[in-house]
Amino acid sequence: MTAAGRDLLPTAGLRGIAAFLRALVRRSEVWLVVCAVIVGVMAGALVVLMSRISQLAHVLIFGIPLDQHLSASAVVTPAVALTAPVLGGLALGAMEWLRRRRNIPIAVDPVEANALQGGRMSLRDSLVVSVQTLISNGCGASVGLEAGYSQIGAGLASRLGLGLRLRRNDLRILVGCGAAGAIAAAFNAPLTGAFYAFELIIGFYSIANAASVAAAALAAVLTTQILGGAPYSIQVAPTANIQLAHYGVILVLGMLVSTLGIAVMRAVVLVERGFEASRLPYWLRPAAGGLLVGALALISPQVLAAGHGAMQLDLPLNMPAATLAALIGLKLTATLISLGSGFRGGLFFASLFVGSLAGKLFSKGVDATLPGLGMDHVSCALAGMGVLAVAVVGGPLTMSFMVLETTGDFGLTGAVLTACIAASLFVRATFGYSFSTWRLHLRGETIRSAHDVGWIRTMTVGKLMRRDARTIPAAAPLAEFRRRYPLGSASTVIALDDQERYAGMVSVPEAFAEGRDGGVVADIARLRDTAFTPQMNIKDALALFDQSESEALAVIDDDRKVLGALTEAYAIRRYAAEVEQANRGLMGD
Repeated sequence: MTAAGRDLLPTAGLRGIAAFLRALVRRSEVWLVVCAVIVGVMAGALVVLMSRISQLAHVLIFGIPLDQHLSASAVVTPAVALTAPVLGGLALGAMEWLRRRRNIPIAVDPVEANALQGGRMSLRDSLVVSVQTLISNGCGASVGLEAGYSQIGAGLASRLGLGLRLRRNDLRILVGCGAAGAIAAAFNAPLTGAFYAFELIIGFYSIANAASVAAAALAAVLTTQILGGAPYSIQVAPTANIQLAHYGVILVLGMLVSTLGIAVMRAVVLVERGFEASRLPYWLRPAAGGLLVGALALISPQVLAAGHGAMQLDLPLNMPAATLAALIGLKLTATLISLGSGFRGGLFFASLFVGSLAGKLFSKGVDATLPGLGMDHVSCALAGMGVLAVAVVGGPLTMSFMVLETTGDFGLTGAVLTACIAASLFVRATFGYSFSTWRLHLRGETIRSAHDVGWIRTMTVGKLMRRDARTIPAAAPLAEFRRRYPLGSASTVIALDDQERYAGMVSVPEAFAEGRDGGVVADIARLRDTAFTPQMNIKDALALFDQSESEALAVIDDDRKVLGALTEAYAIRRYAAEVEQANRGLMGD
């Protein structure tokens, strides 16, 4: 055997193994569950690795003990607090400069991947996002690591699925498994991780995806337990019993905190625009933001990093209302500056921390106005934690299960679930987006969830049209039209002007109507300003059919040259077939 032949053997062997595994996954859902377990183990291991790197950075940079969280520090050295976020910001600015110089597109996150890309993500881009999140959190910026956890877990899952050439729906489920494993591992909460995937990444719950997602979440949690424990595990002492009267109070808390969540999401945009208007170079903005965050840390170190240590410290304490209000303002300001200036990270844990503080502040007001109600402060804190996270991140069941897995209190979980559902409806009705979909909306996307609409984007008029469109010069006599297109040969014909550009649609039955013996084609041409472009998607096409009340329309280019034609009947048939196929995927058929 030649050397070239020997070199081809490993490649051919790998392709054969991939083909064999792909056939197994396609043949049985059990093998998709096996893939999900593998993804969960990898996600859990990476969560532990990233959290250890971040903690080590905090120890080395800020000089805290190895077993202490940065945000739980009583004080920080002023010089370090002011310089560490600035240096981290400069590193991120350099990475952004390099991305723009090389024209590298912005990384696709799991929600966008599943909604628009059929689950396709770049592992390289996901690694870059995770590194940027580590730099941001490690230098003390007021962001959490959960965005990086979810990104790398989903990116690995997508890479595995693409390597196996999984079907579109299976790939989307596997991406959800990666995100589920990451969140479950981060919080030591398999139900939270699973429903994070169902509600936020995959966009639906079904029997078809339940086994895979649950397996990934459980595998990730077991992996973190073996490797040393979850980084964001929340420990809460038992709370007082929730009475029926408390439900109404928690609902009021839900509405107030939801309003705060909407304000936070809108404020992120305002802060970003403020940095853009500052005339600072884009690569220098994170450093400027880091300096401001460091200054806030001199007032209270609780603004640094995700806030896990601060939350654990503050939950059992009976703090004055002024202190709670000050901490809420400081943490939100630091988080908004961090995200608005260009640091990488998520609002997940920041919303949990601020929500818990808002809940405790609300309970102070309840005690002052209704002293006999006996509302527990920790219960209000947990309710506020869940509701603000629902308002910002989304997922009422996700956050309700987080409260359940944190406390084991079904009574409190029922009240929190009620408030979370009400908050979700309120935010959707008044604002319409979670933080992730809001950021996509600002980039020009219109999605409001992770439901798969990517197939609609790819089903364009250019792919559906017939290129052999029937045409006739608009100046041709009607007698010539009748000769070329007798009744029954076609329903509509495209008229062309003297430069062979689109000049309208002509109805064949109308051309044969009584009283039409003379004249030219242009006399009966209509819809001169109504036509498709090849880039239009199927939904836009159906809307234009409905608006024009025409059975067929021309497809034209920018110069009004006719490229083809599309009939309403064919468009509806293809759309219905794709919807049916998508629904079969949802049900696992």
